[in-house]
Amino acid sequence: MESTARESAPALSPATQSNQAAQPNQSGQSNPAQALINWDLAASAAARLAPAGPVLDGKAIGDAVDSLRRLADASVPHVHEITGLEAARDLRDSSVLVVDRASWAKANTQSFAVMLKPAMQKMLDTRRGNLSPAAAQVSGAITGSQLGAVLAFLSSKVLGQYDPFAALAENSTAPAAGRLLLVAPNIISVERELNVAPEDFRLWVCLHEQTHRVQFAAAPWLRHHMLEQIDELSGHLLGNVDSLMERASAAARSLKDRSASGNTPGRGAILDLLQDPEEKAAISHLTAVMSLLEGHANVVMDAVDASIVPSVKTIRQRFNDRGKDRGVIEKFIRSLLGLDAKMRQYSDGARFVRAVVDVAGMEGFNKVWDSVDHLPTEPEIHDAKLWLDRMGL
Repeated sequence: MESTARESAPALSPATQSNQAAQPNQSGQSNPAQALINWDLAASAAARLAPAGPVLDGKAIGDAVDSLRRLADASVPHVHEITGLEAARDLRDSSVLVVDRASWAKANTQSFAVMLKPAMQKMLDTRRGNLSPAAAQVSGAITGSQLGAVLAFLSSKVLGQYDPFAALAENSTAPAAGRLLLVAPNIISVERELNVAPEDFRLWVCLHEQTHRVQFAAAPWLRHHMLEQIDELSGHLLGNVDSLMERASAAARSLKDRSASGNTPGRGAILDLLQDPEEKAAISHLTAVMSLLEGHANVVMDAVDASIVPSVKTIRQRFNDRGKDRGVIEKFIRSLLGLDAKMRQYSDGARFVRAVVDVAGMEGFNKVWDSVDHLPTEPEIHDAKLWLDRMGL
């Protein structure tokens, strides 16, 4: 099998968090809508604030990067065998990058810029007479710094991420089909924390992330559809800035009250207060899609046995138990950012996929990639029979 394509990039140093290779391109500020968020400042703030990664010597760094690249390639045939998706046979149109935390944060500022560009342009147009260039610059700097702090926190948590929007960023050289980012310092940190075999853990992670590449290859319409949905949702949220600010303040007060009373914020504790009926419908659809994507990847991840990942049972057990040891502050931040809701997407989506496969087999399940109309709704994610009946399976 041919090696998957990747952008030219020497090894990145998890020890120093260097920002020198496999570096996503600068987003710049040429688009006037970008004045509302200083993306470059967000990326630099994230790089500055991100916790230091594990300390490794030069040889260990090179070995880890080579290992991740090799295992990313090795995982593709397994994804093909498990999913039965022919799209897994050839992923040369997308790329694999092994990155550090700063590079991951930079990549995400580019993706955010792509996803929010239409809504921010509309917002800028409606407020053009009330927003001076100086005010826009100050606002962009504040928002960029805040986003950078969030990305700094997340940059130490993410093991890998498939970015289907990379090619749409300004001045991007990413392949049209997107890129897979494997965050080397985080993978190394977790495998050490769990005390598991590095090669086994890295392959296990790559199985999940490569599945996302295959999903978008199998459903080439999915990227455009998600962009449309994100544009619609962000347009609602940003369409009325004054209303948004009022609701955000109410959400923050509610979150503070729940924490003071000892109650952990529930699913979307802050998001629930940021929704009118149209927003709820848009979020419901995106939640269903993300649950499908994450759940499917988890099913693939869990489908391997000891013949592929020798210590898979130990990895699963220790990885699942890992979240129980999080401190109070981290739990609060995760709730605020909706990360706990994301974890529920993994389990909800996996239950949906398994329920469908049990009835219709993997071939029947794969109808989900045929068209937008075949995507499950949020009620269907929680009751697979609804989707099976709608599909006539």
